[in-house]
Amino acid sequence: MFEWMLPRGLELAQPLWLFLLLPVAGWSGLAWRRAQGEVPGMVLNHPSLPLAAVGRLPAPSLRGSVALRGLAFALLVLALAQPRLVGGWIQPPPEGRDIVLLIDTSLTMSIRDFAAHDPKLGKREVERMSVLKDTLTRFIDGRPGDRFGVIVFGSEVATLTPPTFDRAHAIAQIQRIQVGMVGGNTALGDALGMALKQVRTRRLRPAIILVSDGADNNAGTLTPAEALAVAHQAGVAIHALQFGSDPYAAGRAARVTSNSAEPDPQPGLADLTRLSGGHYDDIHSAADATRVIQAVGRLEPTLASPARHRQVSEGYWLALALAAITLVAAQGWILRRTA
Repeated sequence: MFEWMLPRGLELAQPLWLFLLLPVAGWSGLAWRRAQGEVPGMVLNHPSLPLAAVGRLPAPSLRGSVALRGLAFALLVLALAQPRLVGGWIQPPPEGRDIVLLIDTSLTMSIRDFAAHDPKLGKREVERMSVLKDTLTRFIDGRPGDRFGVIVFGSEVATLTPPTFDRAHAIAQIQRIQVGMVGGNTALGDALGMALKQVRTRRLRPAIILVSDGADNNAGTLTPAEALAVAHQAGVAIHALQFGSDPYAAGRAARVTSNSAEPDPQPGLADLTRLSGGHYDDIHSAADATRVIQAVGRLEPTLASPARHRQVSEGYWLALALAAITLVAAQGWILRRTA
């Protein structure tokens, strides 16, 4: 109603209170006319006064105090109207999902066969686990709306942190991972089962990012096929990042071929992702790791909520302070004039 009269960015939360300015203006007008006048004469017997002045004396002017009081009441009305300075929109944090990072710490993750570029040393070979830590750290740091959990697996499975919004804590757990810390084999089925127990479905589906070199999952009690069935039923996507290759795969394949009793076939990393609706990719360098983790981020976006609130600086307190100062000044004017 009154916004067009205000500077840009300034608004009144309760503008209807401004209608009280009408009675304030009416009172101020009446008080202004009555403030200047004469008081009934006081009989003074002082011999120096002329006889004409004995009847009536001029009253002291109180129009200044009336003006100050009127201004104070107007400021009180303005405070009731709640002036405030409105800034930009406050963007709420994005709504994310539960993401469990399932990290293979078997001995093959210590192989130094990943190409990385160092500004000082140039191209060099680095350990797979080193590239993995750096890539996942950047991934976690760029997703403020998600809850991240960290699980490592080898012969055994260990939860370093359940899903949490504390990204700094999740990154710290990533950095403390050591190759072989839970054994040298690969209990993939048990690891997937542990991850599925910890994720929670909110508005967005949860996801598991499985990082392994594709080595034989020859440890644990839960098979990958059983874990996959649970993930499919729960609607959890499994994204698999195959870090390098298993250098011992050819030897194991030859032993299996020479054995008359064929083992029960289990889904590989590519099968896990295809059947759960996830993404699979091979990673052979630090650049590959960055590219693939960005692709996974696009498949699992956060949900941006619309901004509903704006930055507001209340100004009623300033109007109240000025009104108090003005009332004190009006009282001081009266005391000075009538002293």
